[in-house]
Amino acid sequence: MSLEWEQTTIDADDPARLGRWWAEALTWVIVDEGTDVFEIRPTADRVPGLLFLRADHAKMAKNRLHLDFRPDDQAAEVERLVALGASRVDIGQGSQPWVVLADPEGNEFCVLGSGST
Repeated sequence: MSLEWEQTTIDADDPARLGRWWAEALTWVIVDEGTDVFEIRPTADRVPGLLFLRADHAKMAKNRLHLDFRPDDQAAEVERLVALGASRVDIGQGSQPWVVLADPEGNEFCVLGSGST
């Protein structure tokens, strides 16, 4: 028996708009482009990917699952993501070595410090 992680699904008000934002942020490719379904992957044949599905409700609270990214240069990456439309958010994290951002629809994600920990 085997189990392969295919994708992470994200509810969205506008799947195409949010999917395009994440494709640009991650420099991933679009593999499925529809009105209600939009999928991106690192390359067309590589998983896991991100699948954006139209939601019939607004985001109500802090995400229970979020993505963490470890860049080579945290400050430069935070600046780049904010310039693309991310926003800094306070979810009660206090003073930490990571930065919490939210995508254009408010989904939180973290940009970790460089190095391995």
